[in-house]
Amino acid sequence: MTTTTIRRAERKDCARILELVKDLALYEKAPEQVTVTLEHFEESGFGEAPVWWAFVAEDEDGVCGFALYYIRYSTWKGQRLYLEDIFVDPAKRGKGIGKQLMERLVEESRLRNFRGMVWQVLDWNEPAIRFYERLGASFDGEWLNCELVR
Repeated sequence: MTTTTIRRAERKDCARILELVKDLALYEKAPEQVTVTLEHFEESGFGEAPVWWAFVAEDEDGVCGFALYYIRYSTWKGQRLYLEDIFVDPAKRGKGIGKQLMERLVEESRLRNFRGMVWQVLDWNEPAIRFYERLGASFDGEWLNCELVR
């Protein structure tokens, strides 16, 4: 049986994480929207002032999944873990890797004394929605996403 280890991401993982980010964008029908360079990605996570952190899932074949987060501040709730992306290589799905990554995020949230964990999911992504439902997540249908792009 394959053993999967969940560990903190390291700078050396950035190229593989970025490959998986591009796979996620392809799945979400927006591959052209991934414009971040590897250099910027590395600096943002492992430079002097990191703005993101991540966990990776690793098996005998290497990194097969990741969960990348940052700290979001709510004036109502305080610091919260914001899950930017979670993704498992499609060839490795169905083995509980996503659940392991989510459990590690929950643990991180508790260890860092965050006031919860939040994220978004596309309304058409039924497999992800079912996954989050099985984990006991609640969904907010009231708020709309907004964005300004320069």
